[in-house]
Amino acid sequence: QVQLVESGGGLVQAGGSLRLSCAASVSALSIKSMGWYRQAPGKQRELVAVISVGSSTDYAGSVKGRFTISRDNSAKNTVFLQMNTLKPENTAVYYCNTVLWTSQEYWGQGTQVTVST
Repeated sequence: QVQLVESGGGLVQAGGSLRLSCAASVSALSIKSMGWYRQAPGKQRELVAVISVGSSTDYAGSVKGRFTISRDNSAKNTVFLQMNTLKPENTAVYYCNTVLWTSQEYWGQGTQVTVST
């Protein structure tokens, strides 16, 4: 069973920044991709950003230019989500996700991000 340990959520004012971290309990060699999703109250879970083994990235249109996903250069089973210029509509529970080369998929427990006006 793969575990994803998330940290870095919290309360921030609009225009502020937060950095989320996620560490996977599996060798980086097993990981095909890691990413972040979010779910706001009453809404479906949606992709925020994903990074693949070759370091290619993809972002939701609403966060492009403000959010950056990256991997730890040494511990490549750890990813970060740098969130800048946060808006109240970014308030949600953010979930770390990983897909392995075996096609197995795992989720973190979620971390709350709240952006106040």
